[in-house]
Amino acid sequence: MRERLHPMDLSESDRPALGRIADDLVCELEGLCFGPPVTHVYHPLSYARAPWDAYCERYGVGPREVLLLGMNPGPFGMCQSGVPFGEVNLVRDWLGIQARVGKPPVEHPKRPVTGFACHRSEVSGARLWGWARDRFGTPDRFFRRFFVANYCPLVFMVESGANLTPDKLPSREREPLFAACDRALRRTVEHFDPRFVIGIGKFAAARSSAALGECPGRVVGCVPHPSPASPLANGGWAALMDRALATLGVL
Repeated sequence: MRERLHPMDLSESDRPALGRIADDLVCELEGLCFGPPVTHVYHPLSYARAPWDAYCERYGVGPREVLLLGMNPGPFGMCQSGVPFGEVNLVRDWLGIQARVGKPPVEHPKRPVTGFACHRSEVSGARLWGWARDRFGTPDRFFRRFFVANYCPLVFMVESGANLTPDKLPSREREPLFAACDRALRRTVEHFDPRFVIGIGKFAAARSSAALGECPGRVVGCVPHPSPASPLANGGWAALMDRALATLGVL
């Protein structure tokens, strides 16, 4: 079985900059196919576009000093809410975003998309946005300096429903995917003109370095990923985040 991305209706013209970047990325990715072990591909920029647009319109007007970059959506985060690391409760109650979420064209029975009715918490998202809330108090204070995005907008699932991370795809599938995501990242950096581009985890940091290359005056760095799969993160990720940002010169 090969899973093919389905096209979406694209808006043409007067969209905000991040909307145009998303439109173009969706268009580039719609023709890509992914073979076994991938059985399902979710694309929240298509079926959860309304909350993504609300997030960008409210918080994505550049410039920003710091761009935090995740790897790709999680099954109970952006897959449900359309917002990177988008743990539903924090997106709704702290970021103040709630909008209609549709369904992926082919849904995995173990990974249903229920949008803001999702009762599962995304641990990575709860840690990231919980840190932002506890550290800065209000979204406005956080977003004066920061914006959070993902490098790759797609979720890859195997037959069991487990995630397959983008770096585990075969090179013939990975290379065109990364080429499109690199272009979108470069345009996002042009939009925000950040001093710091910081990968949340080693994959996002490596892709940032590969896509952006050397740029005088811009720091490309890495902070620990808040995943529950990380023993270090489970020991207190917020403190690790503060120390990593202090080392980079952000805090």
